[in-house]
Amino acid sequence: MKLTKDKILFILKSVIIQGEKLDVVSNNSVKNVVIFDNEILIDFEIKNPTLKAKNNIKSLIKNAIISKYKQNFDIKINFKVAAIINETILNESQILENVNNIIAVSSGKGGVGKSTVTANLAIALTKMGFSVGILDADIYGPSIPLMFDVSEEKPLATKVDNKSKMKPVENFGVKILSIGFFTKIDQAVIWRGPMASKALKQMIFDSDWGDLDFLLIDLPPGTGDIHLSILQSLPISGSIVVSTPQNVALIDARKGVSMFKQKNINVPVLGIIENMAYFIPKELPKNKYYLFGKEGAKNLSIDLNVPFLGEVPLIQSIREAGDVGSPASLQENTIVNEVFNTITKNMISELLLRNKKLPASEVVKITTMSGCSAIK
Repeated sequence: MKLTKDKILFILKSVIIQGEKLDVVSNNSVKNVVIFDNEILIDFEIKNPTLKAKNNIKSLIKNAIISKYKQNFDIKINFKVAAIINETILNESQILENVNNIIAVSSGKGGVGKSTVTANLAIALTKMGFSVGILDADIYGPSIPLMFDVSEEKPLATKVDNKSKMKPVENFGVKILSIGFFTKIDQAVIWRGPMASKALKQMIFDSDWGDLDFLLIDLPPGTGDIHLSILQSLPISGSIVVSTPQNVALIDARKGVSMFKQKNINVPVLGIIENMAYFIPKELPKNKYYLFGKEGAKNLSIDLNVPFLGEVPLIQSIREAGDVGSPASLQENTIVNEVFNTITKNMISELLLRNKKLPASEVVKITTMSGCSAIK
């Protein structure tokens, strides 16, 4: 039987990858087939670029061709990773019905204290009587487990409507899920965007969050794949941008606000929080030293016409509390407790105002065009 491109394509229509509804030809994974004598070259677009996935596809294709022709061929498959950022990771049937408000906490720049602020906001909300969860979406640098002293914990399996779900780890009344629960403390997470997005999808939708008043999402620094995946996955009620007062952080904070205010993303920015705003020595409690500049984030909020939620001073106990896994907001009758209570109340006020004036949020649909993201 003479080899032809059409005959090879016909054979490949019998190859269906596990988890896919269509065969590899119908779903447009096979981009081209070229035949040279006894050699078959196949260009194949793959969504999962792992070695295991590639080997599985090679085996399926080779077995299909050889079983049909009853002879060996030199089959070479050239894999190309599909640009799948245009695919939402949300299924319409998958929504968090029992979560009332989803707040994204972001920062344009790393190291400004975004996770510290997230942890303390969660504690402040819990002390006010709200049910709270944290999704640690900082895939490459998860720190929430350490800040809640649950680094050694693992989510347990539970049954919900006869479906197996992950049960979030809980401490201080806050439910937590993080990629940090599934990796060793010294293990780097080396994943491309699609794999990171898939892990996030599992933590969001394959978990038993229960009834929550607030789900805080601790985003990674910057504006990238993870941010787009979250925006595509969940109807974000509002966002918070954390920054320090210094210009090098404010430049990136401005970009963070800009991302949420994009016309077709349109996630309300509840406000900016200025972290490490000033330093107060114990021996001089009335003195404020502005080590990183004065009121930079506050001025930025005025410039961008977004609310200013408050400033967090540079206090040693905040850092110490985070390092030992006991967020500083747990402390009673302290400056830290007062500061985060005020910021949290301001956030709730802005959220109530947002819910009164604006319709419920929807997920964002993002497609790719000529290598650039187009939001529609």
